[in-house]
Amino acid sequence: MNKPCKKRTSPALVVLCLFMAGIGLLFLLYLAYRWNVIPHTSYDSADFGIENFRSSHDQDKDGVDDQTDILESARAYTATNPKYKSRYYEGGYPDDGYGVCTDVVAFALRGAGYDLMELVDEDIALHPLEYDIDEADKNIDFRRVRNLRVYLEHHGIALTTDLSEIEAWQGGDIVVFRKHIGIVSDRRNKKGIPFVIHHANPVQFGYEEDILETWGEIVGHYRISE
Repeated sequence: MNKPCKKRTSPALVVLCLFMAGIGLLFLLYLAYRWNVIPHTSYDSADFGIENFRSSHDQDKDGVDDQTDILESARAYTATNPKYKSRYYEGGYPDDGYGVCTDVVAFALRGAGYDLMELVDEDIALHPLEYDIDEADKNIDFRRVRNLRVYLEHHGIALTTDLSEIEAWQGGDIVVFRKHIGIVSDRRNKKGIPFVIHHANPVQFGYEEDILETWGEIVGHYRISE
């Protein structure tokens, strides 16, 4: 009895399958790196000959300058591991372990003695047309990126948005994207561009990430005091 012939796999097909699998693996590794699943190596400012900026002002009189206070307060807030969810709070500031991107900035500044809930509300009363708000609500207005950008244009120190000027980007600065905001870190990538302390979505793998170049258009870069 003749045995049925077995089909033999073409060597070319095997090579093609291995090649496609390799491409798929490389793409997954790229996404893992892009989404910061794979931790990025960080460097200190001193590695690039950059001196960390220290403000001459200490708003809350705690012996720590504003710039350092804002940076440390941002890290202290994200160390609580807030979960990403947008909610309304009668007291303005989230108090239940949830938060969004603007809360990183609000808690960072509050730790340095700046109450954005009150400050933004006061500025809206002075410049209602620039904020373009139908009805002001101090409990939520300071938690909107657009409003914070207007406030920072009025009261912050506007700085360059050019990432090639790496020495101008300092830990404790505030960076504003089209629909996102965060605190600039004092950790830097291999090109000297700082990481960002931020809170973007429910599946974020870390709060301090190398996203300044890749998140999108930067529309503002500010410092609270000189």
